[in-house]
This record gives sequence, structure tokens and C-alpha cells, in this order.
Amino acid sequence: MSAMGTKMKTQWSTRGGRGFTWVELLVVICMLAVLVVVFLASLAPTERKAARINCVSNLKQMALNFKMWAGDNGDKFPMQMAVTNDAMMKLISSGKAYALWQTMTNELSTPKILHCPADTNQIAATNFTVGFSDANISYFFSLDADETYPQTVLSGDDNLAVNGVRVQPGILNLWTNAVVGWTKERHGGAGNVALADGSAQQLTSSSLLQFVQQTGVATNRLVIP
Repeated sequence: MSAMGTKMKTQWSTRGGRGFTWVELLVVICMLAVLVVVFLASLAPTERKAARINCVSNLKQMALNFKMWAGDNGDKFPMQMAVTNDAMMKLISSGKAYALWQTMTNELSTPKILHCPADTNQIAATNFTVGFSDANISYFFSLDADETYPQTVLSGDDNLAVNGVRVQPGILNLWTNAVVGWTKERHGGAGNVALADGSAQQLTSSSLLQFVQQTGVATNRLVIP
């Protein structure tokens, strides 16, 4: 092989000066790849924080919507009405929790607030009718929420674990002595809840456990979508 041929194989030439060898070019590419990885990693905490803030905002809106609904229905939440409605309870008991949210379409501005941005298992809905199901919902609701007890839980992230086991869809009877916490799939192992007083807050697993024990309600019946 001629000297010119060898030079073409070992050097990437540029006009007007010394070119890069293939080794140098690979080093540059690797450095750029590392910089991209570092940049993306730096964005992750910001994205998680934004998702957590948006989730709290969703639950805050939902809490206010619950209170608006109660104001038009004898100061009772839709869950309280559902308990006395056999047809509704059959739907909820059979795993169709979305049916309750459909009763609130006049109050809820969009079904998108029923989806937590950090929930990668469910997808946000675009409407309350076509295709709307539990697959579009990231939050549980409590059948025992009562406006006369402001600190009772209305709703919250549904990624709950009891005694270390991820809860399944359906009605969860959460006793005050149960060891409840959040799974780590959202919000870094924390979670968010909406309360009957219209507020929303973030709770760690330990603070959630303490909160449930101090609600004054022996059993919290949570509907998991």
C-alpha cells in the first residue's frame, strides 16, 4: 500500500491545516456522549420536581372540585352518594372506579388532572366519555371522606403498598394499624394526597402512616383504580 493510501486510512483531513486522526475523532465523540449523559442526568431532578408540583396541583384542583360538588349536593361528596347507590357501588366494586369521576364532569375542568405526570403506567385521557377508564386515572379516592372531618383523605396517588405489598385495583380496607406507605415508582418514594378541607400536600411513607393513624377513622376504604 502506498504512503498516500496509508495516510488516508489513518487521518481525517480538513482543508487548511492538520486534520484529526480517527483515534482523536473517536475521543471527541466519546467526550460529547459523556457531556450529553451528564446534561440529561442534571435534568432528571428538575423533571421529578416539576412532576411532583403538577401532581400536587392536580390533587388541589380535585379537592376543590369535590367541595364544589358537595356544595350542590347537600354537603355530601360523590363518594357518600355512591355508597347509597347500589348501581354505582356495583360498578366501583367491580373495578370501575372511573364511574365516580364521570359524575363530576361538570366540576372537573379536564380529565388530564386525574393523571399524575410521574405515572408511567397510566395515560392521560382527553375526554370523559370515549375510551375513558381506570387506565386514565392515577389517584385513589376514599369512600369514607367526609366534609365534616376536614383532615380525612379525599384522594391521593394510588401507588400504595400495605405491609410491603403493592395494593391492587379494587376497594382497599385500610385499617389504622396497617403498615402503609408509597412504592418508589413515583416522586422518589413519597406521595401526594388531597384532604376534605380542600388542601393538598406531599407525604413521605412515614408521615402517611402517621397521618392514617391520626385521622380518627378506624377504617379508610380506598378505591384503587
